[in-house]
Amino acid sequence: MVLAAVFFGVFFSICLACLLLLLRRPSRRQRGRVPRPRVSILVAARNEEADIGRCLRSLAALNYPAGRLEIIIADDGSTDNTAGVVADFIRDKPQFRLLSVTHRLGSARGKGNALAHLCRAATTDYFLFTDADMTVSPDWVTAMVGAVTPEVGVVTGITTAEGNLFGRLQGLDWLFGLNLIRILADRGLPASAVGNNMLVTRAAYESTGGFESFDFTVSDDLQLFQAVTAKGYGFRNLCEPQALGVSMPQPTVRALLLQRKRWMNGATSLPWYLTGLFGIYGAFYVVLFWPGFLTDQWVAALYLLKIGLQTLFLLITLRQAGHRENLGVLLLYEFYLCIMSLAVLAYTLWPSHIVWKQRRYTWAEAQEAVRVDSVGR
Repeated sequence: MVLAAVFFGVFFSICLACLLLLLRRPSRRQRGRVPRPRVSILVAARNEEADIGRCLRSLAALNYPAGRLEIIIADDGSTDNTAGVVADFIRDKPQFRLLSVTHRLGSARGKGNALAHLCRAATTDYFLFTDADMTVSPDWVTAMVGAVTPEVGVVTGITTAEGNLFGRLQGLDWLFGLNLIRILADRGLPASAVGNNMLVTRAAYESTGGFESFDFTVSDDLQLFQAVTAKGYGFRNLCEPQALGVSMPQPTVRALLLQRKRWMNGATSLPWYLTGLFGIYGAFYVVLFWPGFLTDQWVAALYLLKIGLQTLFLLITLRQAGHRENLGVLLLYEFYLCIMSLAVLAYTLWPSHIVWKQRRYTWAEAQEAVRVDSVGR
């Protein structure tokens, strides 16, 4: 009982602190007219025939002068008609360019190699990264560039997902995790970035040696973020409507488990304070339901308190991101989170391959720069 009391005292203290920090957002630096420099938007695509159209339409609709946009899509050895879809769409749009990836650069592998090619092809001082299954706000470029200062080398936006109920629950997962990371970033603690909604300055990127100099991992975004911050560059994490990106959700539970197993592989290199936060959050269920620790009344009371604080956190996050969700889905998120946490843990421990962009890797290979030649979904 004493152990449980200590754990829940720490747990709910952290929850309340996160809520207070979420409400006490640092004031944005006062700016005059936001500059509109030339920027490069870089998209790595592999077998994205079904989804890339929505991304291209989103990028074509940006509220940014077309003459100051350089949008490069890298076809990373697609076996479907991705290149054809892109070529047809960009035919009358000079700000777009299609790049075919046919060889490796340095030690780069997989998606990291496509990104290395994209960065080499870019001709501006600002690299904005997004994914082929993403859409971004019309003011995305302006918001991301506006967060850059001479000290800041990397900016991360906020991401969610839409679609059916399963997709919207995944969207809440994105918002919950990324806004927790944003809270840490606002306090000067570097945690992580997401490659589907990220800006890196050319100076910061080139200081690291680029993707072709990195050992291969399946978490190229985290790797680049850590390399940039290790060089002394600052970082910003945004949670505002203008910086919101919407990802296509994983269509099935199996696809989601494959994605999360890859994320868990990358999580081994996250800073201790972030893994500690996620670890304590995940341990909640173990301690709450451990036989003999608590009476049924305490279990119910603590569980309801957790759901209430979690729902409040999500409501504030949604408001800050300019996104909407109904209360019923917010309450269902708790049961989704509980079930998926256990399923992801079990699937991560299961001795199976990590699958990324239709390429398969073992757990060790996903971290040690060696690619598995077998290809599968």
